[in-house]
Amino acid sequence: MALTQLELNNLSVAKDVGKAFGVFSGLASDYLPTSVILIIGSLEGLIGYGAQWLVVSQRISPLPYWQMCIFLCMGGNSTTWMNTAVLVTCMRNFPKNRGPVSGILKGYVGLSTAIFTDISTALFSSNPSPFLLMLALIPAVICLLAALFLHEAAPASNPQEDKQESQFFRIFNVIAIVVAIYLLAFDITGSHGHLLSMMFAGGLLVLLASPLIVPFYALLYKSRSSSDIEQAIKQPLLVDQRAAGGQEDKIKIVNEDLKVEKVDQTKRKPSIGEDHTIFEMMQTLDFWILFMSFLCGVGTGMCVINNMAQMGLALGFADVSVLVSLTSIWGFFGRIFSGLLSEYYMRKYGTPRLVWNAASEILMAVGFIIMALALPGSLYIGSILVGICYGVRLTITVAVASELFGLKFYGLLYNILILNLPLGSFLFSGLLAGYLYDAQATASGDGSNTCVGAHCYCLVFLIMAVTCIVGFGLDMLLTIRTKNVYRRYHADKKSAFAATEAILEKS
Repeated sequence: MALTQLELNNLSVAKDVGKAFGVFSGLASDYLPTSVILIIGSLEGLIGYGAQWLVVSQRISPLPYWQMCIFLCMGGNSTTWMNTAVLVTCMRNFPKNRGPVSGILKGYVGLSTAIFTDISTALFSSNPSPFLLMLALIPAVICLLAALFLHEAAPASNPQEDKQESQFFRIFNVIAIVVAIYLLAFDITGSHGHLLSMMFAGGLLVLLASPLIVPFYALLYKSRSSSDIEQAIKQPLLVDQRAAGGQEDKIKIVNEDLKVEKVDQTKRKPSIGEDHTIFEMMQTLDFWILFMSFLCGVGTGMCVINNMAQMGLALGFADVSVLVSLTSIWGFFGRIFSGLLSEYYMRKYGTPRLVWNAASEILMAVGFIIMALALPGSLYIGSILVGICYGVRLTITVAVASELFGLKFYGLLYNILILNLPLGSFLFSGLLAGYLYDAQATASGDGSNTCVGAHCYCLVFLIMAVTCIVGFGLDMLLTIRTKNVYRRYHADKKSAFAATEAILEKS
């Protein structure tokens, strides 16, 4: 379409601006059923990506630039409805496993780039037209199917359910890691013949469907357990009336205490770790520190993701699809393992999750410096490091927000936090990378421009490295401010574990 780099970047920004309207999906999540939210997201994605497919496949004449921005915006916004429906529902259903939940869900989001890219490469030789058709149809169909099954359910209520839930999450993690390794093997083994590519695509679809084994097993296990109707009677059939009267008096006293406590809670502002309304949350310094540190991490990461094609071409790469997949796959590993490790260290030692965010900022800064040096292989190493750290940021911040500000208004809270995606895309990709690239580029006759050489993005990488160091400072500050919250979490989980062990020993 004869676009300059700035215009091309602004199309990416338009896609990310759609995520800014995710606030509406967050508001809707408190009032509408999960199925309705999924259906809205599926239809919006079908229209947004469907219009792009019509243009790229030349079934219609090219649309004006502003209309393309609108359709890209719709495609970006559709993901907020899908993410809100899935993430909020699962966080509420599994509150004791927030790290693994956010790691698995965000991990598959990260893998989706590699999944769609590799399937398109295997089946359509990287033709952009069927790629866009896949983006329009597949998520719409999956969301319509998910609308039949996804709903809020009561969380685990006894030690056996807790143990089974943890086992299921381990199975999900193993399957996800196998999918990531499968994709990585396909990417690093070079070009493949048509037959091998078809076999790869078939195997990938089987792996993606394999997590369905878990709910089928759980349903079978539940039906088998419910068939055993003989339950041990633990309460006496005859109750001492005097004891019952005494118990009633105790209940009255407890109820009166609860009323007094409820009145006290309405008078005071919630402390960090309790449920906050959106306005209460935005009045805290902790929220704004979290918001700004998140911007430093995801804004710089999105700049690399949105400009990977141009970065590769500037450094002499004819095909950047491998770099895109590497960023996606290693981003998945960052999401999965940060969720698992942060949960483990929080439970065992009371380590604040934010420590992992701080470490990821330093590692990301190293990645940007490596890419700025433009040594042989630096773009491979840098894209891997940036992918890992970008994945860590998304997973940890999602879990931290729920722990600091509660789950009651989590749908809206989550979508306010991800305003950083369009904001970061605009600041770092649209403005910083776009302007600095155009300043170095050479104009061609058709109105587009190109830049070849290490100088094209060197200054961009250095500025983003400094931004990551600022983000590290913010993360460490928030770690210090919230350490007492995680100490309480650690103490509560430790006491709950001890109680569980005691119950299991008695049984």
